[in-house]
Amino acid sequence: MKSTFKLIAAIAAACFVSVAAFAADASGTWKWTQQGRQGGAGFEVTLKLEAKDGALSGTVLGMQGPQGAIPDVAISDGSVKGDVVSFSVTREFNGNKRTSKYEGKLEGDTIKGSVERQGRDGNTMKSEWTATRAK
Repeated sequence: MKSTFKLIAAIAAACFVSVAAFAADASGTWKWTQQGRQGGAGFEVTLKLEAKDGALSGTVLGMQGPQGAIPDVAISDGSVKGDVVSFSVTREFNGNKRTSKYEGKLEGDTIKGSVERQGRDGNTMKSEWTATRAK
């Protein structure tokens, strides 16, 4: 009887660990629509992530924006802690560097959270973002 209970407990624990590991896997291609300046038309952002041992690396893919081509940019400070994903993206425009800090909760094929960035006036702006895993 004890061995049956131990076997059932071991199987349950293995299933729980497997589900938790899968649910917290941020690796993949993610997409979301970022609102344009001053309420202008939004544009699709594509992010490729690779998670390994709590570290997160990846690239925000470039695109053709309203003011010209925007190159690919690597993320920095990436991490996955449980179901929380965080990373920074620094872009340079006309000699000015701007960093956006992303944090979100990973739930299956969705990351939902907030992004904080410096506005043109120097104030910090915070907005929501929701990315979905591309299939």
